[in-house]
Amino acid sequence: MLHIIQRSIVGLAAAVALASCATTTPKQPEPIPIKFVVVSMFEIGDVEGDQPGEFQLWKERRGLDTVLPFKNSPHDIYLNEETGVLGIITGIGTAYSASTAMALGLDPRFDLTEAYWMVAGIAGIDPEDASIGSAAWAEYLVDGDLMHHIDAREIPDDWEIGLFARHTEKPYDPNRPEPSFEVLQLNAGLTDWAYALTKDVELPDFEGLDEVRSQYTDHPNAQKPPVVMKGDQLAAMRFWHGEILNDWANKWVDYWTDGKGKFVTSAMEDTGTFLSLSLLDNLGKVDKDRVMVLRTGSNFTMPPPGVTAVDNLLAENEGYAGLDASLESAYIVGSKVMDEILDNWDTYKDRIPSVDDLP
Repeated sequence: MLHIIQRSIVGLAAAVALASCATTTPKQPEPIPIKFVVVSMFEIGDVEGDQPGEFQLWKERRGLDTVLPFKNSPHDIYLNEETGVLGIITGIGTAYSASTAMALGLDPRFDLTEAYWMVAGIAGIDPEDASIGSAAWAEYLVDGDLMHHIDAREIPDDWEIGLFARHTEKPYDPNRPEPSFEVLQLNAGLTDWAYALTKDVELPDFEGLDEVRSQYTDHPNAQKPPVVMKGDQLAAMRFWHGEILNDWANKWVDYWTDGKGKFVTSAMEDTGTFLSLSLLDNLGKVDKDRVMVLRTGSNFTMPPPGVTAVDNLLAENEGYAGLDASLESAYIVGSKVMDEILDNWDTYKDRIPSVDDLP
């Protein structure tokens, strides 16, 4: 009888041990601390060795050679484990950019709580403000999709356009509601610092750009060489073009920012990216005050005098005249900010830089 009891006790102990092993979760590796995230939106072909898109220069010149699978994104994650720089390609449009940013922020492989984020991409640029190849740091991101739209052939005679805010009665109705997703504001202090740090950077003036600029005879700023500036962005999934919509973009940004913002660049993704990062900030996963948006002009948002909007847009489908210049400008300007933060990480790990840090 004693032997039976002993065997039962041993068997019970073994069963408990097996159950314990079965329910023990393997220890997860410590998350990789990230210092800086470069957010690009598209690539042309491969990520290196061919015609660059927005990501390739960062991949090649910043040694982002560790490739990690990222099933929640159209592209893998690229990392330099030594410098703590991570690069992603979100995909084109707000749906892709928002979901990719959210997926990265929730990825347990990374600690992004102290990371700085920089969107670095190309854009249409208003010829009233600057030339192609120019770089603009944005403080306000204004959404160009969330609204009412009535075809121009059906609008009242006293309306200038059929686009107007939800819960209003006409275009630019002063009795608009408080914005929800229509306008997002980045950290003004960080934006001012990034601009002040880079405003005197010499940008490349590629061969052929002067020929394109010279056509904009009614826009003196479009005829000048590329510059670094502050300028806000209108983000819309619709790839719009032309003088009428350019006028709308200026008024729409002014309308939603109460006159504080100035439309300079048109793109697609950045309201989606920043909204996700803001929600991740609520969860303590990222710091939304460490987000910067840098857009560089690859093309103009309207045609030069004597060219129709349709003809100009269709010509751009063959390639942007300022693509290579805008990619180089984004890298040159963005790198200066990245280097300043990484070289002074002991300071900026715990404190966001401001213009007071500059000599």
